[in-house]
Formats: sequence, structure tokens, C-alpha cells
Amino acid sequence: MRKIVAGLMVAADGVVEAPETWTGPYFSPELGQHVGSLIAAADTLLLGRVTYQTFAASFAGNTSDPMAAQMNAFPKVVVSATLDTADWENSTLIRGDTAAQITRLKQQGGANINISGSATLVTWLLRHGLLDELDLLVFPVVAGHGKRLFDGNGAKTGLALAACQQFPAGVVRLAYRPASA
Repeated sequence: MRKIVAGLMVAADGVVEAPETWTGPYFSPELGQHVGSLIAAADTLLLGRVTYQTFAASFAGNTSDPMAAQMNAFPKVVVSATLDTADWENSTLIRGDTAAQITRLKQQGGANINISGSATLVTWLLRHGLLDELDLLVFPVVAGHGKRLFDGNGAKTGLALAACQQFPAGVVRLAYRPASA
């Protein structure tokens, strides 16, 4: 069965929104290699509506940037109750029984299914037992405001530490799996 792996950049105060505004001074080639290894281990991208629309605006139609070319080629699965279509190339829209459709996606052959951003979706997947790994890159900065990964609403969910690594400039990778796994 395929694994769903969420890779998120998070400030020390739990903020995940707009990491491009606070990660820059702390990013290193080693950190880039880790992010690249997460991407290389997957063949599908699972996104919530907001992240999908942000990524589509940034990457769709861009043929000059290697990252954009990679994002355009990736199969993308979008979870949204409000979108009518997912027009960015290689995109499929999930509506209706989300849990059943994601379970079927995990049962298909292939590599990992990655999530980037999409904090609301990550939280939902974790609470429904569908998230296999939560790979957090914790940056040594207090963002001060913005959407936090966990909003304080929901049941307690146990996690087990799967990996811990420190990068230059104080960024720490904490990889968790559900405690029941």
C-alpha cells in the first residue's frame, strides 16, 4: 500500500502559512537535498484547494523553470468541496466520500503520495487515520501570525517519532508516524 507523506515547513510557533516569507535565511543546500528526496520518493501530489490554486497560479504553463516542469508533470489529486474543475494539467478532483477515495488512491500501485502545504487537509487526514508520515521542517523563527498547522480544535492524536535531524542554521526535521502504526 502506498504511503501518504506530508512535508511541511513550520515556524517555531506552529505557523505554516506563507513559508516563503520566513524560511529564506535558514535554507541550506542540505535542506534542499532533503526536500528533493521527499519529492523523488513520490509519484503523486495530494493537495487541498488553497494550496492547489496557489501552486497552479505559480507553476501552470511555466516551461522555463525546472521546478515548474516537475510540478506540471506530477499527477495531482485535489480535495475540494468548492471547486467544480481542476484544470491544471494532470489534475484530478476528489469530491464526495473523500476518505473512501483517498483509501482507494493509497491502494493503487505506485510510490508515495506527497502533500505539500494543505494544512487543513493534513490535519483531516491525520484525524481520519489516512496520514502515514508527518515530516516537519521546524524553522528557528517565530512568524508571529498566520495559519497554524493545528488550530486547537480536534481530538488528541498520538504520534511516534520516526526521525530527527538538525540542519545548518538551526532547522530541525521531525518526522512522525501515527502512534498506532
